[in-house]
Amino acid sequence: MPLLWRKLSTNQIACFVLTMQSKLNNIVLVGPMGSGKTTVGKKLSQSLGLNFFDSDHEIVNKTGVSVDHIFDVEGENGFRVRESEILNKLCLMPDTVIATGGGSVLLSENRDLIKKAGLVVYLLSSVDQILRRTSKSKTRPLLEKSTDRRKTISDIVMARDPLYKEVASLVIDTNGKKLNELIDEIISEI
Repeated sequence: MPLLWRKLSTNQIACFVLTMQSKLNNIVLVGPMGSGKTTVGKKLSQSLGLNFFDSDHEIVNKTGVSVDHIFDVEGENGFRVRESEILNKLCLMPDTVIATGGGSVLLSENRDLIKKAGLVVYLLSSVDQILRRTSKSKTRPLLEKSTDRRKTISDIVMARDPLYKEVASLVIDTNGKKLNELIDEIISEI
């Protein structure tokens, strides 16, 4: 390793690599609800000096109402249409870390958009970890109507795991890891 590289931090090397590889101008985070996409995305974008957007937050900002409200009024299909519109805009923005909604991979056109947007990182999480992270949440429509959260999460993970893997450039197991460990692992992989 050249002397210059030894004096640079991992973050500085990652920024240099991202700058030099125009294909990797975006990092898209996918995974089930509660896998840490928003938390990891915010920290990763800060570490790399990139913009950050959460697709669910952008839907709320655009509509002025909560995701739960959209699900109640328009149903899941109506929400998915809005999600596709936002993803289309976000995936075209340069130098951005994007935290997608857990169900964004359900539509094939979204999967195509995500794959073309840049490096796709699947944050793999166990059902137990997701249960812990979402236990107090009141803003997850698919869980709020559930009488058995464990079964609902298990069903979601089982159905969507192949779709996350289909779009992923990189799979990061989040189980038992602290935020800084995840950020370092992602940066070292890119």
